[in-house]
Amino acid sequence: MRHGKKINHLGRKTAHRKSMLANMACSLIEHKRINTTVAKAKALKVFVEPLVTKSKEDTTHNRRIVFSKLRQKEAVAELFREVAPKVGDRPGGYTRVIKLGNRLGDNADMALIELVDYNETYNLTKPEKKKSTRRAGKKKTSEAAAPKAEPKNEEKSSPKEDKKEE
Repeated sequence: MRHGKKINHLGRKTAHRKSMLANMACSLIEHKRINTTVAKAKALKVFVEPLVTKSKEDTTHNRRIVFSKLRQKEAVAELFREVAPKVGDRPGGYTRVIKLGNRLGDNADMALIELVDYNETYNLTKPEKKKSTRRAGKKKTSEAAAPKAEPKNEEKSSPKEDKKEE
């Protein structure tokens, strides 16, 4: 029975698992998407989403908590500077896991894990395209019935025209 066993151990000891998840989280923050197995992607999602939530509020305490998990100063800086402002209004669900199929060598289930706000193809906040018509529009009857106004410049003659007349 699985009573009280919430985390996937991924076939590794505790120190190895924590180091692997920290390295994968740093890669995800740096590259915005990574390919891995489905089990590791699900474990990484549980690992990285609380860190992104912490990064929404930029305090020294939150930076130290995130650094204790990630262990890379550059990844912490990028998380707080670039990722946090982009996901600031989102209440959760910062990552997306997309299943890709099986790996050729060992037939392992592969997945792509990515930060949601950095994918333009799935982003729903696209600007709407302007509707273009393919047929010629109908002419208005008021334009056809009204006589065309003549230009007002006919009364004044230019100096060049005066010289030609003489």
